[in-house]
Order: sequence, then structure tokens, then C-alpha cells
Amino acid sequence: MSIAVGLAGVKHDASVALATDRQVLAAAPQERITRVRSAGFGTSGFPDDVLDALLTYTSHKRGDVSAYAVAEDAPLSPGLPVERIEHHRAHALASFLPSPFASAVIVVCDQDAPEISVWSGTGEEIARVEWVWHGPGLARVQSEAARILGFSSGGANQRMDAAARLVSGHRDTRADALLSFGGDRLRLAPEWEGDLVAWARQDGQTIGVVAAAVQSRLADMVIALLGEVKKRLPERTNLCLGGSLFYSSFINSAVKRAGLFDAVFVPIHPGNSGLAVGNALFASGGGRTAVSPFLGPSYTSEEVKAALDNCKLTYKWVSEDEAIAAAVKDLGNGRLVAWFDGRMEWGPRALGARSILANPFAPYALENLNRFLKQREPWRGYALSGLSSAVAEHFDGPPASPFMECDYVPRDPKRFEHILPSETAGVRVQTVADDSDLPRFRALLTAFGAASGVPILVNTSFNGFREPIVCSPRDAIRVFYGTGLDTLVIGQFIIRK
Repeated sequence: MSIAVGLAGVKHDASVALATDRQVLAAAPQERITRVRSAGFGTSGFPDDVLDALLTYTSHKRGDVSAYAVAEDAPLSPGLPVERIEHHRAHALASFLPSPFASAVIVVCDQDAPEISVWSGTGEEIARVEWVWHGPGLARVQSEAARILGFSSGGANQRMDAAARLVSGHRDTRADALLSFGGDRLRLAPEWEGDLVAWARQDGQTIGVVAAAVQSRLADMVIALLGEVKKRLPERTNLCLGGSLFYSSFINSAVKRAGLFDAVFVPIHPGNSGLAVGNALFASGGGRTAVSPFLGPSYTSEEVKAALDNCKLTYKWVSEDEAIAAAVKDLGNGRLVAWFDGRMEWGPRALGARSILANPFAPYALENLNRFLKQREPWRGYALSGLSSAVAEHFDGPPASPFMECDYVPRDPKRFEHILPSETAGVRVQTVADDSDLPRFRALLTAFGAASGVPILVNTSFNGFREPIVCSPRDAIRVFYGTGLDTLVIGQFIIRK
């Protein structure tokens, strides 16, 4: 059977996806295989490691590949069957094709020219909407603001988002003076960078307050842009978003709450790395199709046992119900539980397949995660995963956030005080529906809810310090013994320290 290969992330965060007509077979980032964070294409000019791993996993070989599709300047070997897709068009495809909408308007915001573009999707086709934009786009301004505020290390925009959650929704007229919307451009104050530096350095001013005000203003600009889009295309009631700007869960939440469109879809991986899936679908001739967050490798019980035995470890083999019960018991006792189940997430966030879980009601949950496990700043908060009904009961926010793409505000902050870094903090949340692609994770949440009264857990990515998310059982074992984790549950195998 011939397959199409989508490639993305040439310089960093390389990813590969394999697809046949109307089905994505597999997808994963290069870094999960090489264990080199943010790895780009290899020295061969190809993400060989992840490509070969996924081909082997799906019982294919390179001779089965009918086309390679890429939306970046990739120096691929001459003679390969390559389809090159314009960059913003690829973002529009990666957002619209996996969406549940038969028709939608698609808005792309990233740092590649033209930085902002608008598209119309109908059936299985997309068409560019003429949209003139001048100067820097929203994604570029966000990145510059993050740099100015001191978030200069890897994941700067994500760290700025995290700081903004400390005082979720904070507004300040100084942000209004820095940035306004001009229809076909952003109007920046003449000395906006210097003004932002001065503001951040004021006595008694916390970085979270400034970050929150800037993020709130950026969200206002996104909504203003979308308002103009809605005026131009009033018949389009659904919205798809693509591009790196929409990694911001704060902005995604503001868009969904604004109510300009009946429904809003943010793809699992809205940035450049996520283009692999859209490229593969396009090259395979496939149309719109739902795409699972879990498209990476999985491992059989025999493969897990072989890894454990090779490491000469002592472990327990139990039934699935007993494994869930053991995890709930340890979580109830305040232990940090590494949870490894099924196919790996291919996107940037852990959604219950390669996760570290904690009890949000344990007294030292935040301190244990920041100081002893992740080695993050003490003000950093953590995401939550919960049954959809419980999230709706305990939090204010959008109706659903299945890919952990939105922020929520607890109705009773005191109830979640052990996991919130401040009384005014918001939190990124994954809503787990009845038809979840990981029924075992849903069963765990249900069992924890029966024991604690609330089926919600802290969920952060299963990785070591400055490492990618684990992929294989061997990765999981190494991270487990190299960090402050207490319990490891791999399928039906349990290891405790």
C-alpha cells in the first residue's frame, strides 16, 4: 500500500506524518526518537530517525512512499517525489482538514510572510481570501514582547503565557498605549520596546502582571482582527485557527469566549511542526478527517516486559483495574505517578499517554513539581486534566479543550489552592470526553473522582529536565529513576521507589 509522508520543522522541531487516503497512520517529532530536544532535519537533510521509526511501526518501508510533502525550504534529495506547499496554505490545510467543519473561515497567524492570512474552506477545498497586511503580525509582536520581558530561553512564548496566568485577564491602559489595531496592521507606539522595558522595571511591578496585561491586549487585537474577518465573510459561522500564535492557550480561550463564531477549532499542533499532518493528508489525496492526538508508537506488554527485565528491575504485573487502583491510591497519598499508556502523543502536550500525574489537592503538589521534579521557577503553574462534566462544574472557560489548548479559571480558588501559584491564577485544562481516544486514562480520572470527590488530576509531560517527552519504555524507565518520581505505571506493570 502506498503512503504519503508529510515533513515539517526543517531547522528545529522536525516532525513526520504518514497518511493514506483519509487516514493518518502515524505521526511523531524527531526529538522523541533521537532524544535531542527540538531536533531538526538530520545531517542527511532528512528526519531519518523518526521517518524510519514510523515506517517500521506501521509495517512499511521507504519504497512504499508515493510522495513527500513539505511547506518549508528543505533541501531534499533530487529524484524524490516531492510536493511543495506554500507555507500559509499548509497551515490552513493543517487546521481545516482535521476540523469537524464542512465549511469554515481559516485564519493563520505566524512569523512567516505574510504573517497573517485568511482562507475559506468548503468541503475538501480551501481558497485564499484576499487580505492585505502591513508590518509585523501578532505572532511576531508576541515573541518580541516575550523577549523584552526576559523570557529568552526555549519556550519563551509558553513561559510568557504561564506568567500571564498568574493574574489571568489582568488589564492595564499602558498596554493599550503600546499596541492598537489598525485594520490592515498593528499600530505600535514609536518607542514601544523601551516603554515596555520601563514598565516592567517599575518598583513593585511583577513580571506576571505585565505579561498578563500584554497578553490581554494581544488577545484584544486577535479578536479585533477576527471581527474584521467576520464582517468580510458573514456567512462563515465556523472558525479554524493555525500558526504559532495559537499555541497560546490564553489567546485561544479569549477567542472562544468572544462568541464571534459559532464554533472554533484549534488543531493539536498549530505551529510549524504540526504541518506534517496537513502535508501528509494533502499529498495522500485525502480530505477532511478527524486526527487523533495519539499517533506515535505504542508497545506491547511483551516489549515492556523485555525492557524491564533487561534493566533487571523489580516490578508487579497486575490487571488493568488493579493498575488503576494502585495509581489512585498513590495519588491519594501525594505521590507523583508517571503514567505510560497506548500510543504516544504527537503534539506538544501530554494528554494522558505519556504523563506525570499528581493529586491537585495534595498540600505540597506545586512545590514537589517545581522544585524536585521539573526544576522550574516557583511561580510556574501546571495543567489539569479532568472529565468534561467536572471541568464545567468547577471552572469557568470554553465548553471544551480536548487538546489542552485553553485556559480556565476556578470558581473556588481555595479548592485548588495547592496547585495554583496565586489566588488570581488561571490554569490550562484538558477536558476528557466520554469518547476519549484513551479510555484507560478516562477510567483513571473516574476512579480518582470516586476516591477524592473530583475527577481532575494535575497532568504534566513525562520527561526529564530539558528533555523531550518519553517515547519508549526504556525512555520511561530512565526518566523514572533519574527524577523525583515515586511510581511508574506502564500499562499493567507497576514500579515503585
